[in-house]
Amino acid sequence: MNRKIIISFFALLILMLACANPLTSNPPAQPQNVETIVAATLSALTAPASNPTVVPDSVSSNTLPHSLYYLANDTAGVLQVFRLKQDAQTVSQVTFEVEEIQDYAVSPIDGSVAYVVNNQLFTVNADGSNRGMIVDGGVIDEVNPFVNRLSHPVWSNDGQTIAFGYKGLNFYSIITGQYNLLIPNQIEDQGNGFVFPTELFFPEKFSPDGTKLLLTLGYYEGASAAIYYPNGGSVVRLVGENRGIICCDTTQWTPDSSAIYSANPSFGMFAAGLWKVDATTGNVSTLFTGDFDTNPVQVADAPLLAPDGNLYFFYASIPNTGDMVSRPPLQLIRSAPDGITNRTVLRPEIYDTMNEHLWSPDGSFVIITTAPTADTYYGGTPVLIYTDPAKGSIGLGRFAVNMQWGP
Repeated sequence: MNRKIIISFFALLILMLACANPLTSNPPAQPQNVETIVAATLSALTAPASNPTVVPDSVSSNTLPHSLYYLANDTAGVLQVFRLKQDAQTVSQVTFEVEEIQDYAVSPIDGSVAYVVNNQLFTVNADGSNRGMIVDGGVIDEVNPFVNRLSHPVWSNDGQTIAFGYKGLNFYSIITGQYNLLIPNQIEDQGNGFVFPTELFFPEKFSPDGTKLLLTLGYYEGASAAIYYPNGGSVVRLVGENRGIICCDTTQWTPDSSAIYSANPSFGMFAAGLWKVDATTGNVSTLFTGDFDTNPVQVADAPLLAPDGNLYFFYASIPNTGDMVSRPPLQLIRSAPDGITNRTVLRPEIYDTMNEHLWSPDGSFVIITTAPTADTYYGGTPVLIYTDPAKGSIGLGRFAVNMQWGP
């Protein structure tokens, strides 16, 4: 999804749901759950998706490399999982819950969905059949919801394991039907009903080779990342973040699984910039930054090291006025893997209301969601943007949030 940075205790309580858009200069008020925000936005901006979405005639039968999953409101205004087929026209509803979907993941093998609703983890087939609960998180502690909130399902590459957050990092086995707590959250009980989260663990995404799992680490203020090795159970923490913020949904594995790129288009409590993390050592290399003491301010978003060896990302260089940067005028660019050499602007358009992105595996296009207003930070209108400017762009519907590839 979008990026959220945890800058206070109350902001930390919603880290379990998603990570999006850090440190905006005019952030919206935070309701109890991010799904409440999404539903309110979608109810005003979306219509029922019971009929196939019509897109321009130029769209071919193989527009998308895989089916595209996303969250949107159903006819009753309830947030559900939908699937857009590779023809970029046919939309199917996958889940049919009474309450809103809080988070979900898609099996890369058969398109099955694992999703969280009412603090319970369910699985369902790609066609919506065979719904079943696999984990019951119980009633959420309203005073300290991070204690037992169930969140962040992530499906393994082979479709045999679902990682999720629940009192720590867990793995659920599709074969055995059991789950194990691998890394417990670190919570300090200070008495009188007050518990203090010292370190929380949430899965984010498996590496392309399936040997590593990127984790988000949640703290009282802020967040970080780590790499978990399922074979052996070791955890590699980051070294040398400085003022960088490397966590949540700002990260992307390299094709060979050796490193992670991370970018931040905003600065304030944390610096903007572009970073590369060695997955073996955890060492962080700062490629460039934008901060209070840099002029101009360089910001970046949505990096992808493509199979062609080039780095694709959104970028802006703006004068430093001393104010925090929230919605910079980003452009889509290509460069060498260092983010600097041979930097080339690929398209003339400015993307200053982008909330979310999803790259094609080969780097030939990126799907973004554009917000209707600058102060809307969740979801938006999905648009496919080719890195080749001669191919233009394609609208993919009216609204989507938390876009993911299926098989």
